[in-house]
Amino acid sequence: MAALPAIFQMHGADVANATPADSLPEPVGKYIYVPDSLQDDVIRLLKGHSKVVDDADNIDVKERVSFRGDTVPVVLKSLKIGRYDRGLSNLLYVPRGAWQAGLTVSYGELGTKDLDLFGLLSDIDISAYAFQIKPYIQYYIRNNLAVGLKFGYYNARGNLDKLNANIMDDMNFNIHDIMYRAESYSAAMTLTQYIGLSRMSRFGVFNEIELAFQSGNSEFRRPYAGNLRTTYSTSTNVELNFSPGVQVFIMKNVAFHVSFGVFGFYFKNEKQREDDGRTGSRFTSGADFRFNIFNINFGIAVNI
Repeated sequence: MAALPAIFQMHGADVANATPADSLPEPVGKYIYVPDSLQDDVIRLLKGHSKVVDDADNIDVKERVSFRGDTVPVVLKSLKIGRYDRGLSNLLYVPRGAWQAGLTVSYGELGTKDLDLFGLLSDIDISAYAFQIKPYIQYYIRNNLAVGLKFGYYNARGNLDKLNANIMDDMNFNIHDIMYRAESYSAAMTLTQYIGLSRMSRFGVFNEIELAFQSGNSEFRRPYAGNLRTTYSTSTNVELNFSPGVQVFIMKNVAFHVSFGVFGFYFKNEKQREDDGRTGSRFTSGADFRFNIFNINFGIAVNI
């Protein structure tokens, strides 16, 4: 950074008739400090030949900002895909050494009033909800790259007290007294890569890789042979999930973000027990590659 010549001294002198800096008296007023690369642009601006615009394509790769006494580059190393350079630049979003604590929450509810199937269904009594909360903390080991721990709690319950369907004269059925309840706890290790979208470090997109361990139980009750039968289940899951999202700083140190679960692997070991004493178990695994509208998480984070 270098001081501009006295032509930029803010004392109201006529810029066009200003004398050289070495012949001026002791300056009185304020100086404007700008990068050397912007000096010619500022001269044109003060002479009235330019206007201030935000030119995102003209990025100074040597620009620096101060963070906790250190200078940090604004433009990080360019991102290259394979052998091709697509001109992608990663702007600084959160610098190395910062801490972030946050919370993501999701909630959904379904009731009888939400169903409208044109009279095909009658005498309906349905209610269901699902709630999930995940506090987390992470540390930025590099600029825009963070590792962290995440903990979660999930609770869901659904009741189908009665449902009568009259589709045709010979196609009628009645369902009633069905209940499902599930509860689980989880812990996960995360690796999150951010990409800044503006020089002001306000908008960014990210991709989170999560290795999660989950343990839970569930209960399923339904009528069978004239009686109510209940199945109790306990399960242990290991999951590897990939969740992209977008984040925006709504205050200096407070950010709001939205993430979407789109891809993951899972391994699940489940044990079941009937209320009549019979038991069973199964092991399943698989991969999900889809956009799930029920796996949209809204959260808020605080940077320290």
